Amino acid sequence: MFKRIWTVMQKEFIQTLRDQRTLRIQIMLPVIQLILFGYAITTQVNHIPTIVADQSLDAVSRAFVDALTTSGYFDVIAAATSQAEVVSAIDAGRAQVGVVIPPGFAAHVGLDDAQVLILVDGSDLFTSQSAYNAATAIAQAHASQIVVQRLQRSGQVRPDQSWLPLDTRVRILYNPDLKDLWFLIPGMIAMLLQMQTVTLTAAAVVREREVGTIEQLLVTPIRPAELLIGKIAPNMVIALVNMLTILGMGVFWFRVPFQGNFWLFFALALLYVFSGLGLGLLLSTVSQNQRQVQQLNGMIMVLGLLLSGFIFPRSAMPPVIRLVGNIFPLTYFIPIARGIVTKGIGLAYLRNEVAALAAYVVVIMLLATWTFRQRLD
Repeated sequence: MFKRIWTVMQKEFIQTLRDQRTLRIQIMLPVIQLILFGYAITTQVNHIPTIVADQSLDAVSRAFVDALTTSGYFDVIAAATSQAEVVSAIDAGRAQVGVVIPPGFAAHVGLDDAQVLILVDGSDLFTSQSAYNAATAIAQAHASQIVVQRLQRSGQVRPDQSWLPLDTRVRILYNPDLKDLWFLIPGMIAMLLQMQTVTLTAAAVVREREVGTIEQLLVTPIRPAELLIGKIAPNMVIALVNMLTILGMGVFWFRVPFQGNFWLFFALALLYVFSGLGLGLLLSTVSQNQRQVQQLNGMIMVLGLLLSGFIFPRSAMPPVIRLVGNIFPLTYFIPIARGIVTKGIGLAYLRNEVAALAAYVVVIMLLATWTFRQRLD
């Protein structure tokens, strides 16, 4: 059995090394993707273009606008005279946030009934969420500051005395500065590994069928499972090289701290690579030609990206959607990658994900072998 598998592995290695251009693309593509994703994907939006219609033009209204700009979230790019002009600027795409301060703002602040209208462009999800949260926090902090100053002037509160009845302190674990890349890079490693492993093997069997060499393999004594194992060997080596490359770039280029055990991560990544290779083989065995396998691979990539928890939290998804997400190995490896890289946790906290991933490998390889045998029959 091992001799037959080794023979197929030699054939696949020779075929892989012969096409140097494709090999270079397979190794460099994840690096390029990581660089692009690492710099392009962000959930924190700063310096949002803002237009202000200050109809009061007093010291209190200017102080409120200054509080917005000094936060770093809002950049005032223009002034307007009315709400309609603000909406027009947002519609034209010149601004994403508009601030409308009504006349007599200072007087209304003294009467505790001042209002400020902040208009946010909701067509951009991340920008609108950042703008809404920042504007709400800044407005509350500014209002609290006004109340404190008023109480201090009346002598009810000393300058060094806290007037708040509750002191809430938030402590963020593992990512105290809320850096995007500390959250995104482990997920990107998982995503790029799945893209690479599935793509590498998706055309393995169907390519043999298209060029007519599958018949030559059928007359040999090799079994379907041995043929499939031999075919994934070169792709597994390439996938592991890519895993080490993008992990090294994440740690040393993007400065994401690696908190956990490297060898545990490597072992589980190897298991994850097998799951992706098995999924690619299954796609290859059920496809008639390379166009079909490319379409199936594209669908798997999109659904896995959306349903695995890489972007959107799975806890907020309906139960049926979460069940659909369970068919992708990315769903199980993202908690593993984030747990080991970001949190530094061990196998005791990841046993459910590891068990699910191990079961996935067994099931997907058996299913690929059975499907391949059925196609041969």
